Amino acid sequence: MSQYLLIAIASIITLGIAAEWIAWRIGLPSILVLLLFGMVVGPFTGLLDPDLLFGDLLFPVVSVSVAIILFEGGTSLRLQELRQVGRVVTSLVTVGAIVTWALATCSAHYILGMDLEPALLLGAILVVTGPTVIVPLLRQMRPQAQVGNTLKWEGILIDPVGAVLAVLVFEVLLAGGLEVAWTVGTAGLLTTIVIGAVLAAAGAGLMIWLLARRWVPEFLQSPLSLTLVVAAFAGSNALQPESGLLTVTLMGMVMANQRSVNVRHIVEFKENLRVLLISSLFIVLAARLDLADLRAVGIPEVAFVATLILVVRPLAVAIATVGSDFGWRERVVLGWVAPRGIVAAAVSSLFALELTQHGYGNAGQLASVTFLVIIATVLVYGFTSAPLARALGIAEPDPQGVLFVGAHPWAREIARELHELGFPVRLADTNRHNIAQARLAGLPGYYGSTLTEGALDQIDLAGIGYLLAVTSNDEVNSLTGLNFSEVLGTDAVYQLPPEGYATATDDTLLGRHLRGRFLFRPEADYWQLTARFDAGAGVKATKLSEAFGYRDFLEQHPDAIPLFVAEDGELTVVTLDRPPAPQSGQTIVAVVGV
Repeated sequence: MSQYLLIAIASIITLGIAAEWIAWRIGLPSILVLLLFGMVVGPFTGLLDPDLLFGDLLFPVVSVSVAIILFEGGTSLRLQELRQVGRVVTSLVTVGAIVTWALATCSAHYILGMDLEPALLLGAILVVTGPTVIVPLLRQMRPQAQVGNTLKWEGILIDPVGAVLAVLVFEVLLAGGLEVAWTVGTAGLLTTIVIGAVLAAAGAGLMIWLLARRWVPEFLQSPLSLTLVVAAFAGSNALQPESGLLTVTLMGMVMANQRSVNVRHIVEFKENLRVLLISSLFIVLAARLDLADLRAVGIPEVAFVATLILVVRPLAVAIATVGSDFGWRERVVLGWVAPRGIVAAAVSSLFALELTQHGYGNAGQLASVTFLVIIATVLVYGFTSAPLARALGIAEPDPQGVLFVGAHPWAREIARELHELGFPVRLADTNRHNIAQARLAGLPGYYGSTLTEGALDQIDLAGIGYLLAVTSNDEVNSLTGLNFSEVLGTDAVYQLPPEGYATATDDTLLGRHLRGRFLFRPEADYWQLTARFDAGAGVKATKLSEAFGYRDFLEQHPDAIPLFVAEDGELTVVTLDRPPAPQSGQTIVAVVGV
């Protein structure tokens, strides 16, 4: 038995990471591959039985994992993003959630033929969307900031809202049905809010207090934060069932928006842990599905999912955005993005078991229908959201802006020249002084590491089509390119040649699979460029014409290093494998001078 446990646990982790990698390689939403793997080793072959493997520990482990995922999601929420979308986000997680619950309940009752009590619970479960599926979709869509921030906030906040709503419905059902709904529901909601707010403030406050006084060594800071998150989650759930999800989400928000201590390394740790948890959870939960329930999927189930996608979500968004400044295009896109994720899967699996034990009919449908909704919504939204956003003009069309990784003086000078030509620019750096100087020059800056997954969410990539990694660290440049290639594409990430590349006798300084495209010239590494700028070189934009062509430019500036070629709002980056050949009417941006 112990050998089986070891092999099973190792297989779950291996299959989860393998599914993530395969999904990345073939360009599919990872949740689809994870669910497929889970069903293959579970109901299809019977190789994995999570209930036998984990026993009574299954749902506590799932609950703690979901709590960590939601805490990490909370750390990506910045309050300044709410200035433009706060009202709509609030409406979506309140009015929109109620509309979704009501319509999903009616659909489950009349289309699926479920009893009213399980239908009410299923409707509450399907209120959630979640960051595990929303954030990858946003990376594919690249919507305008207003729409993107709205979907991100809704996706993270709606998880605890939906989970708490499901718990309250469940408590009402066990307490005696709809006649006690008002008393039990109101008391439970108020208790959840109070406990969540108090414990979130206490947990985050204790973490900040300990870190600010340097009472915890750096190697224990991430484990400490994990401990406090789990403790707050468990304590909150002990006082009020499932209130812990709200607690940990609020804790993450507090940590993300405080300015007392640096928690970037803690967030990076949680990001890495999140990938492992999500991949393993989906394998486990999909393996618990009943093959008989999957075979029973027919026209009613398909009609139910279609109703959720075509009626429930658009209507909920339409009602929640009444009176807002969102145009019809923004509302259409919002109404077409509502994939379900890990929280829906976990909560439905838990309550299906509980209701079955209490003798409720149709309770076994909860998990199978929820997983069907997860698969269908991820498929539909995953393949159609990005084309829809582009067709409606909500996605950034052919972005030509540049993200500079490295905000040192000559990077700022190049960025300023592009900015004056009308191209969007962003600068990212882990040096606070460099970012401060960039902002003083009117250039948007991001203070933090670009190696984290959170950077993909936190850096405003609206209008950004290219990444130039120009730091002094060749490894950081390479890894940054790999990180952002998922969003921008491998052909749009560039980095400086490594030091000594011009005189290298082979191509072993950096593996081809571990780097972006090399910029400018072989000798244009960081230190060579720095020496030229220190000696007085500068950046110049020159409009070419019939009377003054590229040859004339080179005769006037024989030591120039061409950087970009611009024409009619389109930018071409000069690389080793694409030497410049500017024509009349184009503008060449180059390093000129000493």
